[in-house]
Amino acid sequence: MIRIDSVTKRYPDGTVAVDRLSLEIPDRSITVLVGPSGCGKTTTLRMINRMVEPSEGTILLDGEDTRRQPVTTLRRSMGYVIQNAGLFQHRTIVDNIATVPRMLGWGKQRARERAAELMERVGLDPALAGRYPYQLSGGQQQRVGVARALAADPPVLLMDEPFSAVDPVVRKGLQDELLRIQDELGKTIVFVTHDIDEAIKLGTMVAVLREGGRLAQYAPPAELLASPADAFVEDFLGADRGIRGLSFLPSAALEVTTDAVIPAGAGAGLIAAVKAPTSWSPTPTAARSAGPSATN
Repeated sequence: MIRIDSVTKRYPDGTVAVDRLSLEIPDRSITVLVGPSGCGKTTTLRMINRMVEPSEGTILLDGEDTRRQPVTTLRRSMGYVIQNAGLFQHRTIVDNIATVPRMLGWGKQRARERAAELMERVGLDPALAGRYPYQLSGGQQQRVGVARALAADPPVLLMDEPFSAVDPVVRKGLQDELLRIQDELGKTIVFVTHDIDEAIKLGTMVAVLREGGRLAQYAPPAELLASPADAFVEDFLGADRGIRGLSFLPSAALEVTTDAVIPAGAGAGLIAAVKAPTSWSPTPTAARSAGPSATN
């Protein structure tokens, strides 16, 4: 488990990027940090592997203060995936993936065998092994980045908006691939995004941060959609949060009834009870007189 305990990051000019943040990130889960730009998501992620040092508070990894570990040892125990993959352009795909194992002293053959195994796991054609990053699509490069982060089998995977630079279709495929890999490997993943739909889809737990690096709400996706903590969270989730929340309700327990939902003659009273209707369906007569566009 990763425990973030009252962590603050304050820069010399007085800017507070993260303000007294406390989170418990469970093992073998995907915890998503989401929020508007400038709310401290990436800073929080980087404090976990000490790319950024906290000004106050502590971060514990399996009960041990991360500041008591050599920083190189700490970072090698964590995979790190960033936007645009951050691949070495002068190295082939197989050698990009083999980078960390080689740094850890693995032989070239063993490291390349591990890279080939991971290419298959992340859905990359083995024929791409000898190519260079510029010869791959954006989605393929992101898969290489994920494979490289997994190469030394780290227990923790940090992901900083890894899918934000690709088109929506590719992004959905990468999200599905990450969920499949997580189901197989069970890593502790901390994932940063500004996209609430991505957070809801991927997260076991979702931490919504507000500007100034303060925690607004920390909950499973279903609870977040059903019970926003305040107006900020409700607004960030969007007007369609109720519809998205339906995806978390099991249909097996629903009872099917043939009784009338609205009793005859109750329509006028029902309409009067609605404070702010959002749209009206035209009557058949109105639709015919208005032309085809009235029903579209």
